[in-house]
Amino acid sequence: MLLSFTRFIVRNQSSALAFKHHSLFCSEGLLMSTTHLIVGAGPTGSATARLLASTGNLVTIVTRSGSGPAEPGITQIAADAADSEQFTRIAVGASVIYNCANPPYHRWTTDWPPLAASLLQAAQANDAVLVTLSNLYMYAKPTSAMRATNPLDAPSVKGNVRAHMWGDALAAHNTGRVRVTEARASDFIGPDVGANGHMGDRVVPRVLRGKKVSLLGDVDAIHSWTAIDDVARTLVALGSDERAWGHPWHVPTVPPLSQRALVHKMCALAGVDPVKVSSIPNVIIRALGLAVPAMREMREVAYQFQAPFVIDSQETTDVFGIEPTALHSTLQTTLSSYGHRRGSDIHIPS
Repeated sequence: MLLSFTRFIVRNQSSALAFKHHSLFCSEGLLMSTTHLIVGAGPTGSATARLLASTGNLVTIVTRSGSGPAEPGITQIAADAADSEQFTRIAVGASVIYNCANPPYHRWTTDWPPLAASLLQAAQANDAVLVTLSNLYMYAKPTSAMRATNPLDAPSVKGNVRAHMWGDALAAHNTGRVRVTEARASDFIGPDVGANGHMGDRVVPRVLRGKKVSLLGDVDAIHSWTAIDDVARTLVALGSDERAWGHPWHVPTVPPLSQRALVHKMCALAGVDPVKVSSIPNVIIRALGLAVPAMREMREVAYQFQAPFVIDSQETTDVFGIEPTALHSTLQTTLSSYGHRRGSDIHIPS
């Protein structure tokens, strides 16, 4: 019993009493009785957890480190979700499993297959719905707006990894072994995008200081930007509505905007003069790739920023009634959050 307990690190703001209500023990280990199980505590996993908890749901977040929002209704567990046996035990009692994981970019081919297989197995064993957050990498280089009905014709290794994940999940669904669905989003915008987002830590602080911004690709090519909060709303809707199961869906997303236009919109909202926006030279990207694995991996998906890259999400709005959050609202929240982090008294006009 004690050995089983020490396999997990459980953190909850409400301490042991809250944990007692979230779980039960048996001789084989820790069995979760929570309703919603989220893998990953990044921007999307955390936003989904907060949204579910805000409506009275019990939520457990699983990460290797045991991180996640320390808020009422949310429990954190440190575990390796790729360990199928362990994760299947954790998932006992879960009605929905949300895959919001994000392995390091350069480890997708090694990390994603066992992780995806583990989550699929856990959903099947526990009769839970599996909701996977994905992206647009599995489509061919677009010549028009991408729809969720487009054939999977990935032009990259990472796109093929994602396509195979969905293919395996859909095959299991079609044989009646499990219920699955997938939400596909474009590049994220929002207050918690952080260092990994194109419009996060590398851009927003410089905008607030009126400094030049350097970005990837053609900064004037239109591009779709998906709000983190809209990702969370879509994941929750897909997990609870059987109309979603067995199909992929695009997260409702505002009309496309070029990188330059998006940065200048931030400038206007922040009350600063438009900053200079330039493209990072390819030679610099190649040089950075020698030392930074993530930059090296950007080469095969660079096409996404070299030409229009646009998502069509109208079907999701039509079926589930989810409208994308207004761009100015997302940007205002983002700019304000960075101002607070700096300890600034910056005021973002409404």
